[in-house]
Amino acid sequence: MNTMIRDYITIQKQDDVVIALRDMEPGDTLLLDGGQVLTVMDPVPRGHKVAVHHIPSGQDVIKYGFSIGKATSDIQPGQWIHSHNLHTGLSGTLDYEYQPDHSWQPRSIPAHLQQFDGYLRPNGEAGIRNEIWIINTVGCINKICEALARTAHMEMAGRVDGVYHFPHPFGCSQLGDDLEYTRQLLTSLVLHPNAAGVLVIGLGCENNQIEQFAAGIPAEYAGKIRYLKAQEEDDEIEAGMVYLEELVSQAEQEQRQPLPLSKLKIGLKCGGSDGLSGITANPLVGQVADLLVSAGGTAILTEVPEMFGAETILMNRSSDDHIFGQMVELINGFKQYFVNHGQNIYENPSPGNKAGGITTLEEKSLGCTQKGGHSQVVDVLRYGQRVHRPGLNIVEAPGNDLVSVTALSAAGAHIVLFTTGRGTPFGGPVPTVKIATQSDLANRKKHWIDYNAGQLLEGREMEQVALDLLEQIVELASGRRQTNSERHGFREIAIFKDGVIL
Repeated sequence: MNTMIRDYITIQKQDDVVIALRDMEPGDTLLLDGGQVLTVMDPVPRGHKVAVHHIPSGQDVIKYGFSIGKATSDIQPGQWIHSHNLHTGLSGTLDYEYQPDHSWQPRSIPAHLQQFDGYLRPNGEAGIRNEIWIINTVGCINKICEALARTAHMEMAGRVDGVYHFPHPFGCSQLGDDLEYTRQLLTSLVLHPNAAGVLVIGLGCENNQIEQFAAGIPAEYAGKIRYLKAQEEDDEIEAGMVYLEELVSQAEQEQRQPLPLSKLKIGLKCGGSDGLSGITANPLVGQVADLLVSAGGTAILTEVPEMFGAETILMNRSSDDHIFGQMVELINGFKQYFVNHGQNIYENPSPGNKAGGITTLEEKSLGCTQKGGHSQVVDVLRYGQRVHRPGLNIVEAPGNDLVSVTALSAAGAHIVLFTTGRGTPFGGPVPTVKIATQSDLANRKKHWIDYNAGQLLEGREMEQVALDLLEQIVELASGRRQTNSERHGFREIAIFKDGVIL
């Protein structure tokens, strides 16, 4: 796909732009394919776009083989293309027609990567960590749960992989969909197989009552869960420690065993993107997603607003008419969410994205959706729901890093592959693998970054790097490796909110 010549990269032959691989100054020259010499006319930061020929005002600017917006002025060869002369070409709502693209074919997987050592849970699901989680139904007991987790994590060290609590501010004074979002998200986390046991703690007077919460838990999970209502205990810490001892005693009987790669689920996310995200890290993650799906495993993609402008690529990969209809409903529903709040549907790239070279939403989306690889979309899930079909799944959630990583975890992702061009330290409830788009970031932020996709700009082939990353994922799933966020204890959740607080 990519052609690399020292100072720049060409993504597709029909593109109007090349991407700078170093900071460029006026007068620098680039030798293009076919022998054309291009003289740079403006200062161009690394990761940004340089025009390779004249582009008239009003004409589409092509990158990745697709339009990334309209030129707002005449652009000459060698000029820098960014917000000053390029604007989104998206507007209004769209009608979609299903044009099935089922051209993708599964790939072969090396034998040594076809299994991992995980925990086989009683219901047949796999876990890659043997942890105890504390989930609170309401935010006003965050500190109680924090104290319990801290004490149990120290006292029970070595018996399980850790005792963790994920604070949040919700569960009370919420109504309607907001309350349901909270309850659904927390329920799905309780069911996650990385947690061998879960202590669910409520206060007693909140909207998200423990009795109603417990009613939504399938009977097959009852053995791994204990419930505690703080207002009804003389000493909730003492009572909580008793329950945690029960859960740890039960969990420490679990042993890792060889499991097929088909039981593994990975979430796909990008954040702090730059102009190289859609060239290195995101396509790399897409290759890994395709490999996992080829083995019968599951890949989960979200960030719905960051599909706008590239959504038809995913829609046409729907496995059938029904899934296509669900994709259309998902996209149009999220556009309506923007309209309901009086926001521009197509104003998306953040200041950090723009500084990194991403100008328009369609440019960001075309890079972002590459994380989903090329396989068929087999299911579309609402926010907080859990995956139940192997293959590529789409989950409803916004682009916000922590909200979407939490949604991916709740959907069942054992691991989240998180690509970034600018860096971020956070971690979700499950191991969060930070993948740098370029080597400078990987070398400078070694305590944040787990894998360097910048190798793809330094002579290594995509297939080779994808297999290398998959091997590291197998090591991670088998407990022989930890992410930086795990080592530092960085674990957080965030819950989507769209409503009033009483």
